Amino acid sequence: MQSAIELIVEGYARLGDRQALEDLRMHRRRLAVDLKAMKGFDCSGAVQRIEEDIAAVEAGLSSLSDTVAEVGAASARSSAALSH
Repeated sequence: MQSAIELIVEGYARLGDRQALEDLRMHRRRLAVDLKAMKGFDCSGAVQRIEEDIAAVEAGLSSLSDTVAEVGAASARSSAALSH
């Protein structure tokens, strides 16, 4: 079963919404920094979960980059075929 963040990332990736994914990653990074700075509480479990969320968001961003590269390569092949 996918986590909530994985479903959110999947939706943004499907829509091609790079900015939303980058905003989500930045928010998670700020949360991790804030939790690591807290004194008197053991936030290690929450920090670990947030780091897993960041990895999921980065995978979504990577899938967008892969898609853009594939589309660019397909476009180049199509243009080359038309010119011959």
